[in-house]
Amino acid sequence: MISAVVFDAFGTVIRIGQRTNPYGALLKEGRRQGLALTSQSTHFVMTADLAFDQLADYLGIELSCSRRVEMNDALGRELASIEPYPDALEVIDRLQDTGVIIGLCSNLAQPYGPVVRKAFPHVQCHAFSYELGVMKPDPGIYLAVCREMGVEARHDDSEEGCDKNRIVMIGDSRRCDRDGPRGVGIMGYHLDRSGTGQISNLLQFANLITDHNRAG
Repeated sequence: MISAVVFDAFGTVIRIGQRTNPYGALLKEGRRQGLALTSQSTHFVMTADLAFDQLADYLGIELSCSRRVEMNDALGRELASIEPYPDALEVIDRLQDTGVIIGLCSNLAQPYGPVVRKAFPHVQCHAFSYELGVMKPDPGIYLAVCREMGVEARHDDSEEGCDKNRIVMIGDSRRCDRDGPRGVGIMGYHLDRSGTGQISNLLQFANLITDHNRAG
């Protein structure tokens, strides 16, 4: 019996309509100023519970008033363009109606968390990187969402073993949403919205879960 499902956020249940890449622009500006900003800086962006301006100041990136306003406006436009995938709303409602516990697990910079929560107000279990200080595929983020949901991940190497695990996860990253969860005992699935993978939309995934539970 699968009693809990974890969804990745962006690319899985939610999308950005207007990409302005404000954090990429911020790090680019820092490098232009001669700062040694590496992949660790990107990791810090995703694991620091800091607003955009606070993050810039912490990293030592100097921004003029006009440049600061410009970057914050770009961030605001990106945040305002975020919307759920229609199949995500339908699937989450359907699974919750059958008693399945739903969680969201995602690598996010701090301003994106409230937007994701607002988009899915009936989902109460979250594991966001900026709040936990760890990013997928670190095992700690998956174990954190399990604790939030009150379920226990259980190791099993087979696809058929998902009934023993009681918890499954799906997302658009093989590394973070399929392989990472499997490392801690969560059966992970890859969502490929291009249509070339085994699961191309969340309705297929929901049918897999409900059919499995009905058979069980």
